[in-house]
Amino acid sequence: MVTKVPKRGFNNRWAIRVAAVNVAALEEHFAAGDEVTPETLTAKNLTKGRFDELKLLGDGTLTKKLKVSAHRFSETAKEKIEKAGGQAIILPGKAPVVKFQKRAAGTSKK
Repeated sequence: MVTKVPKRGFNNRWAIRVAAVNVAALEEHFAAGDEVTPETLTAKNLTKGRFDELKLLGDGTLTKKLKVSAHRFSETAKEKIEKAGGQAIILPGKAPVVKFQKRAAGTSKK
């Protein structure tokens, strides 16, 4: 019998890679009034490697008013950002790949 599953684990190459950053890191690396985006987090080495989406987690405290843009927010992170007077902006994720679409009636493939 031939097994089709790898013996050392399985890595889904199509899975979405999510980078996680805590609110405490924003408090430490950004000044009040700054705009936090995935690009600025990468520039300050708060995210490592390649990722598809950014998620903000609520570990730590936040006292600065920041405008934070990310793909996902935990409930506590969103509460802490808004309680400090900042904004939590949700970025759109990657568009799903559509392999097969139905063609409109009367069109032919050429």
